[in-house]
Amino acid sequence: MELYPAIDLRGGRAVRLLQGDYQRETVYGDDPVALATAFAEAGATWIHVVDLDGARTGEPVNRPVIAAIAAAVAGQARVQTGGGVRTVDDAVALAAAGVARVVMGSAAVARPSLVSEATEYVPVAVGLDHRDGELAVHGWVEGSGVRLYDVLGSYPTASAFVITNIARDGMLTGPDVEGLGTAAAASDVPIIASGGISSLDDLRALARVPGIAGAITGKAIYEHRFTVAQALAVTGR
Repeated sequence: MELYPAIDLRGGRAVRLLQGDYQRETVYGDDPVALATAFAEAGATWIHVVDLDGARTGEPVNRPVIAAIAAAVAGQARVQTGGGVRTVDDAVALAAAGVARVVMGSAAVARPSLVSEATEYVPVAVGLDHRDGELAVHGWVEGSGVRLYDVLGSYPTASAFVITNIARDGMLTGPDVEGLGTAAAASDVPIIASGGISSLDDLRALARVPGIAGAITGKAIYEHRFTVAQALAVTGR
C-alpha cells in the first residue's frame, strides 16, 4: 500500500481543515515546499497536494506552489494533486508543472467523460468525497445528489479513486475501513483511502483490505501521531 503524505494549500500555506470546513482551519506551515522535501527525504515516493482555494473557487492561485513542490521532490517523489482541476486545460497545465497525477472531483462527478479526455494527457484519479454516501462538490460545500456507489463504474480510464468520508476528515477518529472495503470490492479501480487516519494501527487495518492501494494522511503526521518513516515501515512502500 502506497503512503501519500498530504499537503493542503490555502493562500500558499500548508493547512488542515476539520471536516472540510473552511472556518475551522489550522495552519501547519508557511513553507509547503520544505514540508514536501522533508516527506521525500523521509522516504515517501508520493506527495498528495490539495489546492483548497482552487477547490472552492476554481482559481489556480496555488499552482506556482504546486510547481515548486514538484520541482523540489523531482527524482525522489511524485506529486498527485487535486482541487480545482475542472478542465482538460487544468490537467495539462498541472502536468506541465511537473505533477504526475491529477485528481478530478467536482468536474468528474458532473461530467464523467472529462476523465477520459484528461487521461490522454496525464494520469487521472477521481476524487469521490462523500457525506453519508452522497458525493460533495465545490470544496465540499455543496451536495451533488449523486451516490458514491452509483458512480464506481463510470470512470473506465481512472488510475485510482481517492475516497474521502468527509465526516472523518481531519478528525483523527479512524478511517471508514468498512465503507472503503465495500467500495474496493465493487470496483476494479484501485482505491486510495483518505480521511480519519490517526495511528499506525489504522494504516495496518487499511493495508489488510484487498483493493486499497494507498492511504493519504496529513493531520496525524502534523500532530506527531507517527512519522513518515514509521508509516512507510507499516505500509511497506
